[in-house]
Amino acid sequence: MYRLARNEGNGLANTETREKAPALLSVRGIHKSFGLNQVLKGIDLDVNAGEVLALIGGNGAGKSTLMKIIMGLYTHDSGELLFKGEQVSMTNTAAALARGIYMVPQEPLLFPNMNVEENVLIGFKQNKADLHKELVAIMEDVGWDLDLSRKANGLSIAEQQMVEILRGILRRAQLLILDEPTSALTFDEVKSLFKVVAELQEKGIGIIYITHRLSEVFDVATDVAIMRDGIITIHGPVSDFTREDLVRGLLPPDAEVEVQKQDAAAGGVDYSAAPVLELEGFSGYGFTDVSLKVWPGEVLGVAGVVGAGRTEMATTIFGMDKVLGGRVLLNGRDITGRKTKQVIQAGLNYVPEDRHLNGLFKICDVAANTTSASLYSNTLGVVLLNHRAERNITDTYVKSFRTKITGQDQLVGSLSGGNQQKVVIGRSLAPEPKIVVLDEPTRGIDAAARGDVYNIIHQLREQGVSVLLISSDMEEIVELADRAVTMYQGHINAEFKKDDINQDNLMAAAFGIASKEGIGA
Repeated sequence: MYRLARNEGNGLANTETREKAPALLSVRGIHKSFGLNQVLKGIDLDVNAGEVLALIGGNGAGKSTLMKIIMGLYTHDSGELLFKGEQVSMTNTAAALARGIYMVPQEPLLFPNMNVEENVLIGFKQNKADLHKELVAIMEDVGWDLDLSRKANGLSIAEQQMVEILRGILRRAQLLILDEPTSALTFDEVKSLFKVVAELQEKGIGIIYITHRLSEVFDVATDVAIMRDGIITIHGPVSDFTREDLVRGLLPPDAEVEVQKQDAAAGGVDYSAAPVLELEGFSGYGFTDVSLKVWPGEVLGVAGVVGAGRTEMATTIFGMDKVLGGRVLLNGRDITGRKTKQVIQAGLNYVPEDRHLNGLFKICDVAANTTSASLYSNTLGVVLLNHRAERNITDTYVKSFRTKITGQDQLVGSLSGGNQQKVVIGRSLAPEPKIVVLDEPTRGIDAAARGDVYNIIHQLREQGVSVLLISSDMEEIVELADRAVTMYQGHINAEFKKDDINQDNLMAAAFGIASKEGIGA
């Protein structure tokens, strides 16, 4: 039975042993173009047994293209791949899997009508009873509690991610590619994943760890590589770099200055004004008796672990789910239970957590996606939008977000994940809402784009637009929020003013340690 070895240390493989081991994977002079767009411009990279290589870079840097070449989804134009010193041809995913290379995608690819166990075991020819025992044992070692009989269409994004990781572990991967594995995990789940990574590393498994969270590079990686515009610009042991080195290697020269300038210009919130949004005893599926207020130009952070009811609250406000009790007031007007279209017209818009399920029309172009929330119907029911206005609106948000596109007519489905997210955020702002609900707005976005999104949030605050910021990234809430609340088991259990917003307070409250008596109102 395949069990993860217990390891109480930091999980870092012995450097001398790792240097002597042959490279699991060598990438040599890889080039790849799509038409006239040269995506990879001669990539050289090694991944060794027992090495955790953190691969970071901006959206459009070529990370996904390189991984798809390694997995046999794309064919490179020139260069070579070597696995354990032998030149290989990854013509399809079966060839990669046969050599023990497995990729856990950022966006889970599960069969919605199959249960957890069926999704993990699909493709195996071994005895199902034996595989079941092995799967249960792995889950016990990892410390993940998943009901194997649950259908995949009822899982949260975090739970779907866990299923994908279990698929890779059970397949005894020699080289495991983890693409943004913690983007939707809770604090405890992240700790469990880091433990798994360390234990797999001790077994001599090589890991490519793609992340946009720079703190994770120092938490889990032995080596780091930065990709920019199709080349490797930095590569070496993590110990050779500081966080500032990595930031400088990722951000455009003016990005850090712009963030600081916007932050310095941010003004205070007038709490004597009438609130923009009020929830009074608001209840729905997954949350109960929530009361809160958001003032003009305020960024209210909403922290909590997965399953706390944050997203359910947002989708119910937005008219996507049924209201079970209480009221929603927008600028004093009751919009409780209104349809989504009416909520948008009233002045509230929403950026969903799952952009693929609820945020994009993948077979439509960038312009159509950006302006889809700005459409209106005449008396005959014909949907209208001035084409010049459509172009101008799209151009505004493409430039503001530095979205990498070939043109406004490019299909959104062909964009990188981060650029897709920028389009979704732009669409929510196009109708000029009074308040926008941002649910994990920087999930899957690189450091440079994250700075762009932060700048936009600062600008919204200055313009008097309110933001309800739902985020699992405590650092994000600390940096951006004027005030913060935490949700625990469907209730708001703590509130913090600006001076009290820190990771320790947010984390304690998110796990139910804080109480109503401890609220810093």
